[in-house]
Order: sequence, then structure tokens, then C-alpha cells
Amino acid sequence: MEPPQDTSENPNDVVSDDESSPENTNPEDQENPNTLEPPISDSQDESSDPIPDEQPQNTNSNPTEPGPPVRRRRRRKRFFTELNGNPSFAKTRRPRSIGLAKEMDTEALVAISVGFPVDCLTEEEIEANVVSRIGGTEQANYIVVRNHILALWRSNVSDWLTRDHALESIRAEHKNLVDSAYNFLLEHGYINFGLSPAVKEAKLKSIDGVERANVVIVGAGLAGLVAARQLVSMGFKVVVLEGRTRPGGRVKTRKMKGDGVVAAADLGGSVLTGINGNPLGVLARQMGLPLHKVRDICPLYLPDGKAVDADIDSRVEVSFNKLLDRVCKLRQAMIEEVKSVDAPLGTALEAFRSVYKVAEDSQERMLLNWHLANLEYANASLMANLSMAYWDQDDPYEMGGDHCFIPGGNERFVRALAEDLPIFYGRTVQSIRYGVDGVRVYAGGQEFHGDMALCTVPLGVLKKGSIEFVPELPQRKKDAIQRLGYGLLNKVAMLFPHNFWGGEIDTFGHLTEDSSMRGEFFLFYSYASVSGGPLLVALVAGEAAVKFEMMSPVESVKRVLSILRGIFHPKGIVVPDPVQAVCTRWGKDCFTYGSYSYVAIGSSGDDYDILAESVGDGRVFFAGEATNKQYPATMHGAFLSGMREAANILRVARRRSLALTDKAYNDPEETDSLNKLFENPDLTFGGFSALFDPNSNDLGSHALIRVKFLADKLESSHLCLYGLITRKQTLQLSEVNGDGDRMNMLHRNFGVKLVGKKGLSNIGESLIQHIKASKFSLNVGG
Repeated sequence: MEPPQDTSENPNDVVSDDESSPENTNPEDQENPNTLEPPISDSQDESSDPIPDEQPQNTNSNPTEPGPPVRRRRRRKRFFTELNGNPSFAKTRRPRSIGLAKEMDTEALVAISVGFPVDCLTEEEIEANVVSRIGGTEQANYIVVRNHILALWRSNVSDWLTRDHALESIRAEHKNLVDSAYNFLLEHGYINFGLSPAVKEAKLKSIDGVERANVVIVGAGLAGLVAARQLVSMGFKVVVLEGRTRPGGRVKTRKMKGDGVVAAADLGGSVLTGINGNPLGVLARQMGLPLHKVRDICPLYLPDGKAVDADIDSRVEVSFNKLLDRVCKLRQAMIEEVKSVDAPLGTALEAFRSVYKVAEDSQERMLLNWHLANLEYANASLMANLSMAYWDQDDPYEMGGDHCFIPGGNERFVRALAEDLPIFYGRTVQSIRYGVDGVRVYAGGQEFHGDMALCTVPLGVLKKGSIEFVPELPQRKKDAIQRLGYGLLNKVAMLFPHNFWGGEIDTFGHLTEDSSMRGEFFLFYSYASVSGGPLLVALVAGEAAVKFEMMSPVESVKRVLSILRGIFHPKGIVVPDPVQAVCTRWGKDCFTYGSYSYVAIGSSGDDYDILAESVGDGRVFFAGEATNKQYPATMHGAFLSGMREAANILRVARRRSLALTDKAYNDPEETDSLNKLFENPDLTFGGFSALFDPNSNDLGSHALIRVKFLADKLESSHLCLYGLITRKQTLQLSEVNGDGDRMNMLHRNFGVKLVGKKGLSNIGESLIQHIKASKFSLNVGG
């Protein structure tokens, strides 16, 4: 049978799904698939059909079952040092029971899975001043406390972990470390994040009750949505501008239907690449979504449809991995001798292949090309474009565990994350202008003002120069944008009347004789067990992905069906026409211009860090997968970058607020006079000091409190703010553990707002004069 003809009357529509038109329509609008012209065309964002909530059948909710060796999309793997064998961690332990030691090891493994090192602090922790001194016993104890809190929440991600709960199993002398670790983990989005009812309810309240600045977020992809939710919970006023008519960005789930079958097809980000520590895995648990492990069996088929001989398959895979090992050894030697050397990964592999005479027979060569296509899929680019030196720089950080599908598609995450956020759709941003007075973002003929902006657009948009920055981005950032690669992966999603390929596998591959087209439909994903219907997705990688966008969608579907029929017809299995098919066109999409980032020749992992740097002295921030050195080209990388920048925005907002308060309210001479009074306070606890009214011992009498903030980024080394409360309230504050909780009590329970010296009321000024007179007379009398 031939595929459906190009006519809108055909009920078995094969449609497309492109996103190049930023028309301002409601994201909930739904289209009639039978009215689209033509039936097979380039992919448009014409549909945002809600995905059915029914749980698909035959879902494997246990993603940890053992299996044969994994054929994964990233070929090189490195592993963290085993915790038990790490001497620097072991020496920090005091004698304890075997059970407690094992518990510590388990908690440390949880921290490792989330991305924390075993025995040192992250750069984020150092910048947040979580300990008073780097190294030593305090740091070692902090790490144990941090790991404990992290593991405690990860054991029950549906509830909000309170500070008191975190304190329960920690000795009293370490309560200051609990405060430090809890505040860091909370503000940086490592605990108490997500979509469970308890977490969402708690997030409605600002972390510390303080109203903060306005932030304009550009882009409603995963990074933008996560950052927006986190910032709102921190007390920021947020607006999100999105050029598309739907949220999600490169995460898009399309509802496909026809002839009584229906399925949810992920046209962009689809596989959770490693579930251990993955924040999207946390969301799945909170939302009650079962995880389906992508099973490891992946049979390969020759161009004539015959199955590849298993022995030849194994032999070529071993040879392929040896070639990669040799390239790694070569590059290490080159980097040690000649700094900044680089070359195309493809050139190096071909040189070794030729020297060692690997895959000289035609079938072996096709198999080797299949593995190269798989590598091009992992990096969204041709082998000729990949940096030999740094193409796999992120491998040491890769999330462990199984690769998984989410039943119903990843848009279930997107819709839940976007709920109740102030998102303006159809607002394509043309310009971001920033300066000392804030930012102005111009989109869709409107001007949006904010104190700060977060830009989450894909690297492809930055490369294209679609957004004007005024002033221009620093040359350092512009150079990094040009150096980093941004590649292409496309898909053909096909919904069939029934599942003809069987339910025992999730993937199978196809070989081709044409090496230049080795990535064309080289790998098929079966989504039948998770999408709700008989859905098959063919991948197009490497050079074939570029050529694919020049090809008619009708022709593309014909070629896929030809391959499938070549495989299954000899087995006596009839391959029917699809009732609907979708061809993606990510390279032509004006909101992305590609699929995801990679390390190009001449680039390195450092360029991801440069892309993540803010500009304009903390006015414009950047997030997205291409700003995440550890987890680029992944959905969780985008998610984590949004959390990272929310924390950075909070840090800068606090710094700026303190600087303004310091400048507006604190006179140097008067501050110096107050500092002398507080050299011998009546009471000191944490960063708080108090002076009591010398004329009264009554608990209702006034007291002047001072709170000292460390602010290493300010002109002075610290900043002092003041407040007027009663002696009784001062004593109550002193009984509270941790400055964070004291600040909460001060604000929420006592209704006190800290001010600079000049912000004190007449009562406060009068109290200061009484204290001065008292201390002066005491000094004279002495």
C-alpha cells in the first residue's frame, strides 16, 4: 500500500509539526487534523492538544531491573571514585557503628547522584559562604549535614522538609551547620522543589517574607518555567515572555489520533537520560507518573531487511570502542605536549580505523557507520564538527541509572510547571536593553520593565542574533556563542492502526550502504508501551538530519515505510499505512534553529560556563541547556540551569538591596558612633547584638538590636541594620537557633523591618541617646 495522498479529505492524515509562526493564539486552542493543508507537510505548532490523563497499559514502573549491556546514546563513560575507597572522606569520620557509617555512605551516594562532590564544596557553596573556612573539620561536618538533609528530602519528595525536621537527627552543636546547609539547599533548588501539593502550597509563601525585585524571563522552556516558579517562591515579581503559543520550548508533546487510536508523541526532548538524581524523576514521583525503563535490547537490520549477525555486531562494537579509546589516549598526549590543540573527532577516528584496518568488509563498515550515526545523534552533529579534545567533557557528570520514558509524554511536566505562572504567549523578544536603572525588554510591540532579566532562549537563537542586546554582549560571551556548536536532530513520528513490531523491544536499528546518509532513520523508538497507542518514532541524525529538512514530508514518510516493510514483510508481517505521521523541522524553527548544543572544534566546556555568566553587573542572566557545562543537551540540564539562575538572581538582589540600604541610610560618622556602643552589647547571639534601655529592667522596655550581614561583594566588609523591639522579644530571639529563623521571627512574628541608622524612629534615636549617656557615665565613673 502507498501512504495517504496529499489531500485534506483523506481521513488518515499524515501531518507535520513545525513551529515557525509566532501567531498570538491561545495555547489551549485545538485544531481539526482533517483541515490541515497539505496532509503531509513541514511541522507547525498548530496543536497544543492536552494529553489524556489515562495511564497507558503495560508500563514498567521498575526502572532498575538488571539487563544485558546497555547500548546508550553516549558511548564514553567514566565513573566517580567509589565512596568507600575515598581516603579524604574516610579520615573525617569519628568512630561510629557500622550501621551509621553505612547510612553516611548511602547519603553521600545520594549527594553524588545529584552532582555534589564527595569530599569538597561546590563553587556555589563556596560563593554562598556555607562555612567560615574552606577545608578542615567544619567543612567535613557541613558536608555530612548537607548530605543528610539532601537524602532526607529525597526519601520523601512529596512533603516539604522543614528546618526542624532536618534538625531532629543532628547534634545540637551542629545546628549552625544545619541552618547553613538547609538555606543553601533550599535557595538553590536542591530540596523542596517540584509539583506535589504540599510543596506547591508551601511555595506560595515567600522563603523569608521579603518582597523583592521584578524579573522579566525570556522563554517558557524548562529553564524559564523552573526559574519562574522558584523566583515567585522567593518573593520576586515575575513575567514570562514566550514567542510560541505554548510553553515547553524544545519539549513538545503532540497528540496524534485517527481510526480509533490515539497517542502522545514527544517531538523534542523525550528520554530521561539517567534517572538517578534527575530532578525530572522527582517530578515524576510527585505527580505519580510511573517510569518506563528503555529496554536494552536493540536488534539491527541490514539494508535488505535481514538481521545483523550477533557475533559480527559484538565484534564491531568492541572495535568501535577501542577506536574511541585510542583517540582518547592520543588527545591526552597531544594536550599534554601542545596546549589548545584540537582536531575533528571524525578525522581522528577514521585515521585509526584505516591504520588498524577496522571494518574493511562491507557489513562491518555499515555497522561501524551505525555506531557513528548513534554518536552523531548523541551530539546532534556530524563527526567532522565535533571537538576531538572535548566532545565528551560532560561524561564524568552524567546522571546514573536507567534511561526512561514518561507515560503520556514530557509535556505533562511542562503543563504542570506552567500552571498559574504569568506567561505572555506570542511575545517574540526583539531587544533586551540593560543598565544601572534596570532592564527593558521589547517584545511584540510592547515594552516590559524589570530590575533584572533572565534570557533562556536556545543557543541557536543567540547564534542567529535574533535578539538585540543594548549594550552589546561582552566580546568574551559573543566569542563563546560562536565557538560552541548547535546541532540538529529530527524525527518522524508515526501512529499506526496496530502494533506490528511487537512489544518486547523499545528500540531497533537500520543500517545503510550510503555512509553520508548513515543517520537517516538509523534508529526506531517504540512508544507503544507509554504513549497510549501504537506509536513508532524514526530518528534522523548527522548529515541526514540537515538533508531531511529539504525533503518533502510525503517523501520522508515513504522512505520510512520502505525501510519498515523491508524488515517486516519477509517475516510475513504486513506494515500498514500510518493513520497519522509528523515530521519535525527543528532547524527551520525560528525559536530554536536546531536541537541542542555540542562541543565544536576549538570550543570546550568552559564556553558553557561563559554562556552562563550574567552581564551588566547582574542585570541580565542566562539559562538553558547550553549554559550547563555538566548536563548540556538534556532536559534536566535545562531544568537545573533554571534553578541555578534563580539562586544567582536572589544573591544579586540581596547584594543590591544591602548596597542601597547602606548608601541610603548609613552615615559613616553616625555608624562609627553606633559601632562603639555595640562593642560591649548587653546580649549577643549569632549575627545579632542587643542594647537594652538602661533606665528600665521591665520586659516591655525597648531594646535596640543590630544585625550584621557579611557582604563581601560590597565596598565594606559588612553591613549593619537596626530594629527596635522589646527586651522580652530580644530574649525570645536569643532562644531561636539560626539567624535565618531569627529573621523570620523578627519579620513574621514581631512585624519588625530592619533599617539603616537614619531609618530609626524618634523613639529609637531617644533610646540611643539614653544608652550613650549611660555608657558615658559608666566610663567616667570607672
